[in-house]
This record gives sequence, C-alpha cells and structure tokens, in this order.
Amino acid sequence: MALDEPKDGDEVFKENGITFLINRELLELVKPITVDYISTRMGSGFKVSSNLDSTSSCGRSCSC
Repeated sequence: MALDEPKDGDEVFKENGITFLINRELLELVKPITVDYISTRMGSGFKVSSNLDSTSSCGRSCSC
C-alpha cells in the first residue's frame, strides 16, 4: 500500500471515507480484494487479502 494519485488505467473505490486505487489490469488478476484493519499483540495495521495465484513468485504474502 502507498499514498498515490489516480493515474490513467486506475480503478478508484471509495469505502467508509477511504479512497483506494488499483490498476485495472492488476485488479482483474487479483479480485476480489479485501482490506481489513487488524490489531494484535504484535501491532496493528492493514491486512490485504486477494485471489492472487499462490503459485506465483510473490504468493499470497506479496508486499511489493
């Protein structure tokens, strides 16, 4: 995740006052996407889950 401005080819979603951007081509590969805010003893932050092919070099834990 990063702060960014919309670019050509981006899909823009607004949920609960938060704006999300994702490249349309990437969206087709990974949808559905779920973004949750979690708090654990180890800390808190966003958890992003998708339908990304787990056999890819990035797998389901991609943070690139």
